[in-house]
Amino acid sequence: MSNFLKNPRQANHAIAGLRCRLRMIIVVLLSAAMISGCGGTEEEFDLTRNIRDAYTDAQDAVNNGNYRKAIGIFEALQARFPFSEFSTQIQLELAYAYYKDGREEQAIEASETFLRENPTHDRVDYALYIQGLAYFERGQSFMMRVFKKDINGRPPRDGQRAFSLLSRLVDRYPASAYAEDAQQRLVYLKNRLAAYENVVALFYLERDAYIAALNRAKEALETYHGADSGAESLRIMISAYEGLGMTGLAEDTRRVLEKNFAGEPVALN
Repeated sequence: MSNFLKNPRQANHAIAGLRCRLRMIIVVLLSAAMISGCGGTEEEFDLTRNIRDAYTDAQDAVNNGNYRKAIGIFEALQARFPFSEFSTQIQLELAYAYYKDGREEQAIEASETFLRENPTHDRVDYALYIQGLAYFERGQSFMMRVFKKDINGRPPRDGQRAFSLLSRLVDRYPASAYAEDAQQRLVYLKNRLAAYENVVALFYLERDAYIAALNRAKEALETYHGADSGAESLRIMISAYEGLGMTGLAEDTRRVLEKNFAGEPVALN
């Protein structure tokens, strides 16, 4: 009979020690696998060296357009050093890299996490900007951008959310470096969203659903004030009022149309 069987207490201690050593080996192997796998097919990097150097490498990768490599480094840094002096900046850098790499969903999640955890941070405007861009781009296809295909009849996917975020940026941080670009995108979104509201309003109008048509046209006119399709919104309202027998309101709306959109036709085509 072996000594282990003769002395169960020693056997238990030995087994416990063996298990502990096995756990340590597994942890080391998993850590090595994570480090070597972060870059995928990209140039490998070593996070055991100074965190500042690894962060600089990731920034260089972003500047060179190598977003996949940058994402690998930033994700590894975020996982390994969640409480470092770079942690909040890494969140923003990662959101931007996701956005540039076409990963809008992950960019939205990363920027949302930053906004939730750092509501008073001095770079909230940037987080709003990245999140707004991600929602903006998520609804824009290659065909829409390149061939200018008429998309007014299609629901503006995420357009309202992008409009809300970019409006918040412009309203709260008018001096932000990102406010000008956000404002230009808001013009596009305003026209896009108002045009869609009019398409829906016309759908209701053609089916004699006058109240529903009136509400959608008013939404286009009031929420997206200044949109290119303002005259059409007023024409829809005139037709809806006439359909409801509200001739006085129809005449008032016609006067508003003639005053603000001189030269525009008064009746719908």
